[in-house]
Amino acid sequence: METGENEFFEVLTSLVSEKKFHKLRTVLVAMNPADIAEYIMNGGAKDRLLVYRILPKELAAEVFAYLDTDIQQILVMSFTDEELTGVLNELFLDDTIDFLEEMPAYVVKKVLAHTDADQRKILNQFLQYPEDSAGSLMTIEYVTLNKNYTIEESIWRIRRVGIDKETVYTAYVTDGKRVLEGVVTVKDLLLAKNEEVIADIMDTNVICANTNDDKERVSELFKKYDLMSLPVIDAEGRIVGIITIDDVVGVIQDVDTEDFERMAALRPSERPYLKSSVLTLAKNRITWLLVLMISGMLVGAILGLFEDAMSSVVVLITFIPMLTDTGGNAGSQAATLIIRGLALGELTVKDFLTILWKEIRIALLIGSVLAVFMFIRFIVQYSLIQRTDIGANVYLTALVVSISVLFVIAASKVVGSMLPLIAKKLKLDPAIMAAPLVSTMVDALSLTFYFAMAKLLLGI
Repeated sequence: METGENEFFEVLTSLVSEKKFHKLRTVLVAMNPADIAEYIMNGGAKDRLLVYRILPKELAAEVFAYLDTDIQQILVMSFTDEELTGVLNELFLDDTIDFLEEMPAYVVKKVLAHTDADQRKILNQFLQYPEDSAGSLMTIEYVTLNKNYTIEESIWRIRRVGIDKETVYTAYVTDGKRVLEGVVTVKDLLLAKNEEVIADIMDTNVICANTNDDKERVSELFKKYDLMSLPVIDAEGRIVGIITIDDVVGVIQDVDTEDFERMAALRPSERPYLKSSVLTLAKNRITWLLVLMISGMLVGAILGLFEDAMSSVVVLITFIPMLTDTGGNAGSQAATLIIRGLALGELTVKDFLTILWKEIRIALLIGSVLAVFMFIRFIVQYSLIQRTDIGANVYLTALVVSISVLFVIAASKVVGSMLPLIAKKLKLDPAIMAAPLVSTMVDALSLTFYFAMAKLLLGI
């Protein structure tokens, strides 16, 4: 929290401690629901229920949707039957679904027991969709219109039913069997003449998702088409719900977090860092570290094969860290850009050859510059020093190091750019082919080439 927020929250805390509940309610009502939720989550445990109960019913439901799942669980188990029913009646359906998906079975059972038969049927249907599917994200609180409605009739319908809908900015045109036929915005309605009919102004080219589509595809559709809401249809083309932008923001955050964790060789965690146990965090980290440690043994084995070369020209050893670090960094650069391109939909597996050719040219350009720099640096440093292990081979040794730099850059760029594409083709997460794995593979290739080149040019 920022300093201003800290001071403001201290004022709220003092009002609670002084039991000035009327003034506290007045202050809370003027606040944003997200800020109230933050205050409840960061405040004292004994005051959470007290502060929440002070809120008006509609505001309480809004605040509830912003709370962390563990705080929601605590409140639900503390609610009276009347309080729980009141919150459930005010929550939008998608917020209720999101809440129930995170709750243990006994909490879900208590919640479902306080819903009417129709709502319980809907909730059970939504809870059966796969967790990461479009069906689990959608809400049924949307506006539908018939294509034969006039503009005037449509506006009156939106006024009549819109109060209970999550969004009224976009209305969906359906036939008698709920088959999606088109979409119309409030802007279209306001700018049309009253006597016109919906069929004349609706957009029949509707972007939509299927109930079983993955949430990542949903987020890609929102980003690509700059949507505020997205209809969800079943296999027969009937609209069953919509997904709104506020739900997709959470999805994008989850996907980005998961990718960052995989790129750092971590198993994705479902809970925030401070709320995860030491054992859970250790389990999430140890798997990949074990894999990378075992694969790193390959580098040690390669060094063992060239032990004679290293003992003959000891100076070669001093350049190993430079080569491996340069290769790892170059590979990570390429991998990061390709993974980002795949995530944003800018790149596909079909671009394989185009990406390969571009990365080869980039590698040759960068590698050549670094190789020339390394050659000059080597000559300047070692031609001025009498080294018995280099002797007359100073230029050949410099050439070995320089050519190796060029190879390392080229190999790193190719490996770093191709592995994410291969992972995508195999339907794996491209993020797993990130920095740690790329570095291990590049290290093995680089050292093999480095000492092979030394044997060839130096005759050792």
